[in-house]
Amino acid sequence: MSESVNPEIQIESSDDDGVSRRQFVKVAVGGMCLAYLGAVGYPIYRYLESPVEKSETLAAIKNVDLNDAQKLPVGSVMMFKFGPYPALLIHHDNGDWSAFNAVCTHLGCTVQYHKDQDKIMCACHGGQYDPRTGQNIAGPPPKPLEKFAVKVNAASLTVSRA
Repeated sequence: MSESVNPEIQIESSDDDGVSRRQFVKVAVGGMCLAYLGAVGYPIYRYLESPVEKSETLAAIKNVDLNDAQKLPVGSVMMFKFGPYPALLIHHDNGDWSAFNAVCTHLGCTVQYHKDQDKIMCACHGGQYDPRTGQNIAGPPPKPLEKFAVKVNAASLTVSRA
């Protein structure tokens, strides 16, 4: 028995205009590489960013008046802006006042005051600061928080560079 091949039947290969697996994998791997480079490159850029620009921005701001801040209850805290950066005003149990730049000196996260532990803490990497001096006492922060001078007036509280 011989098999006959019908010459009229032809198998046509269709040219698929879609994306092949190889092209998809190339694009996906390329996208992941770009995302990785961005994740690594951005902290390096932030580290190398000119500190002169930051100091010029902060040097323009001499003080901030906080109206009615002197009415803040003893043992409480108030967040406010000192120029473009967050700041922290603490009214201690003994009646003293402390004000600090609220940007952690490790990687720039915003710090918070924890009254129960009597510490200023950074939630990002566990940095801890003394709430009276701003001195770094635990964790990775390399420097203390910048401390501001606090002057209590009758109608407001003035926070200025120390």
